Amino acid sequence: MSENEPDRSTNWSYLLEVDLMSVPFASMSGSLPPDGPAPNPTGGAAPQRDTLPVAGSSPSAAVTAPDAPAAAPDTPPAPAYPPFTFDDLPEPLRRAVAAAGWHAPMPVQAQVIPWLLDGRDIIVQSQTGSGKTGAFLLPLLCRIDPAKPVTQALILAPTRELALQVKAECDRLAGTLGVRSVAVYGGVGYGAQLQAFREGAHLVVGTPGRLLDHLGRKSLSLQHLRYLVIDEADELLSMGFWPDMRRIRAYLPRQRVSAMFSATMPGGVRLMAEEFLRQPEFIGLSADHVHVTEMDHVYYVVDPMQKDRVLMRILELENPASAIIFCNTKSEVEYLAAFLRRFGYDVDQISGDVSQKERENVMARLKKHTLRLMVATDVAARGIDVSHLEYVFIYDFPPDFEQYIHRAGRTARAGNRGVAVSLVSMVQEMDLKRAGKRYGVPFIKKNTPTEEEVQARLAERLLARLEARLRDLDSATRERMRGFSRLLQDLRDHEQGHEMLLMLLDETATRLRLEGRPEPLPSPEPRGATAAGDEMPMPAGGQGRRGHGRSRHRGRRRS
Repeated sequence: MSENEPDRSTNWSYLLEVDLMSVPFASMSGSLPPDGPAPNPTGGAAPQRDTLPVAGSSPSAAVTAPDAPAAAPDTPPAPAYPPFTFDDLPEPLRRAVAAAGWHAPMPVQAQVIPWLLDGRDIIVQSQTGSGKTGAFLLPLLCRIDPAKPVTQALILAPTRELALQVKAECDRLAGTLGVRSVAVYGGVGYGAQLQAFREGAHLVVGTPGRLLDHLGRKSLSLQHLRYLVIDEADELLSMGFWPDMRRIRAYLPRQRVSAMFSATMPGGVRLMAEEFLRQPEFIGLSADHVHVTEMDHVYYVVDPMQKDRVLMRILELENPASAIIFCNTKSEVEYLAAFLRRFGYDVDQISGDVSQKERENVMARLKKHTLRLMVATDVAARGIDVSHLEYVFIYDFPPDFEQYIHRAGRTARAGNRGVAVSLVSMVQEMDLKRAGKRYGVPFIKKNTPTEEEVQARLAERLLARLEARLRDLDSATRERMRGFSRLLQDLRDHEQGHEMLLMLLDETATRLRLEGRPEPLPSPEPRGATAAGDEMPMPAGGQGRRGHGRSRHRGRRRS
């Protein structure tokens, strides 16, 4: 270490005094787990992945998979930051934090804040309510220059509710700093948002669809952007925002600090990170401990008599591109497949009495991603190997935990990440916790979604998809649409017009459900650098492959 270089092992507050945009990016030591055989406890070959440094810790504290190869000698060690406290913040922020009732940093804040202040790209796995909003807002407020009336930080959020929550928290913490923020989302007028841009909003938080509208209209410029935060990345994919996010990439400057937060880490989130982040450090926080895992094990406690409808609600919220649903018996497979099909899902089934030809046809559709959901028994699913299968749903929890491991092992294969979602009764929950502790499986409990929550999510998702399609319509289609103006007025005046409009919306929602969500796909070729500060959107293009709306042309990785 040179005598002029600050020693961050004893004091990192110097980071608050440096402008990171004036120096080139340093190379990152950590990365997302590389491709390779999936790790236990998902079954299959023994794990063969590199060490993932736990951010905020010394190299010796890195989490290493069993039998992992030694790190390359030229790999720089993960920086060792001293413990972060609120006393290290500037005085105005210390007062705001104290006024908010925050006495000490939460684990995610203590881990993340030093990395963002040091200008490092990171991807963070952290649950809702863990304090992650403060983890990215505090360093952003440290870095934003209120004297410059330009957008310096952009936060992508999946819903208008989250965008408003983040803005409210930002306003509370900003206090007298003079930082102006605005929440940008669809379904409302443009006036207040345009006024905020004209007044020089420093921090913009919004949903991708409306942000893309403003970028296309040139009412919002990201030319001076310094920080990008992708909040709840898994929910952004679930909402179907991936095509809009790809187009937003074309407006982002090359030199920026980027962070991604997600409660779960399906493969699509990893691919999103490859598109938006540069050699990100992975920080995994679950409950009160830090861990790195290739899979997320999620469970819901449900009433056995309502299990079919609860599964449907979970499917609507998670919105998987493709998934296998496991049942214990052939009769349950037949019932559940018929139930989901009745409600408009693209579903097929395999069980012990299905012919080999039928089984191969179903499997071929699943592998080609032209089938969203497959319901199966353990016997019928033996030998299933589907790449990029992100979700497995355990509808009937098996009596033997080794069967659970086998089922969960259908996802997170070949180095990809996956999510195993289990539906259990209150009695089964106790057995699940004991097995999880015994086998070292970090189960995450989630609250069962209510019908109101599902309806609100469906409405926002449908509105976002309709706005996206409207944005890309050509002039001929718009002219053809205007021919229905009289009919629309007649429907409004019709005695059953309300029900007719609801019927049309239901048909549209069912069609979108059958298509599935757009999602990232791995690129077969290396991607080049994205031009800095591009002000041209990526091509809107069609909806991609049949059955999933996946884009054939993916954005190129940032250099």
